[in-house]
Amino acid sequence: MTTREAIQHLRDKLGTLYDHREVEGITRVIIEDVLQWKPVDIVMRENDQLPSFFPARLDEIISRLLLYEPLQYILGKARFHGHEFTVTPAVLIPRPETEQLVDMIVDQNQESDLQVLDIGTGSGCIAISLARALKFAQVTATDISADALAIAQHNAETLRTRVRFVVQDILTCRAPSEAWNIVVSNPPYITESEKVAMEPNVLNYEPAGALFVPDNAPILYYRAIASYSARALKNGGRLYLEINRAMAQQVSDSLRQVGLRNIMVHNDFNGNNRFVTAIKIID
Repeated sequence: MTTREAIQHLRDKLGTLYDHREVEGITRVIIEDVLQWKPVDIVMRENDQLPSFFPARLDEIISRLLLYEPLQYILGKARFHGHEFTVTPAVLIPRPETEQLVDMIVDQNQESDLQVLDIGTGSGCIAISLARALKFAQVTATDISADALAIAQHNAETLRTRVRFVVQDILTCRAPSEAWNIVVSNPPYITESEKVAMEPNVLNYEPAGALFVPDNAPILYYRAIASYSARALKNGGRLYLEINRAMAQQVSDSLRQVGLRNIMVHNDFNGNNRFVTAIKIID
């Protein structure tokens, strides 16, 4: 099998389930990952005979893609904020929107030695990216899932980044007094009724506990995080949240009710309400 034949094989097999742009992206990632090639190699070596192991590996990946399994889980990794993170079905696949959240935090917090908390860290992508980008920050990351924290710890070690990981449930934990300069969270925010509109690659593979909330309590986690942050943030400390685009007003109201101020809603690059920020100000 040549490179050109492999590419055509992928197009033929995946074209009925994925659009042309997705197929081209998937093709590039598979060849780069399996063969350790750079993008230019795919063009320059299109007539090369590929290693003998490649066709079997390619068909294994295709068979899993045809069952809608995410490519990131198949390959065991995902790119986020310029780094490669290990991902398994124990953690959500990091999204580009969440990179915007990290960028916002870094842009707005240029001081050094900040105390940072990431609630519901999953793969650790937010916590680790902040620990690498902020100046001498002391970053702690929590999650209710020990399996997720094991992945996050592995990612921190692989990227040689110091983050403290703690098993903790935000719904039941007690908030310390004035401990953090920054609290950030991307908690579960998809309602059960929204499942019907979701793609099978998300619905069937990503961890439900990190995605879904009951229809009758859609901002369950935001209320808990708001209450926690009102006590745990230092004076002038900032709260950063990724949200369901339909819940900006509800989340904002919950922050206002606990006394947080300067509440702002921010759009993602698609123009959707995606982030809410607030500040703790003690008069």
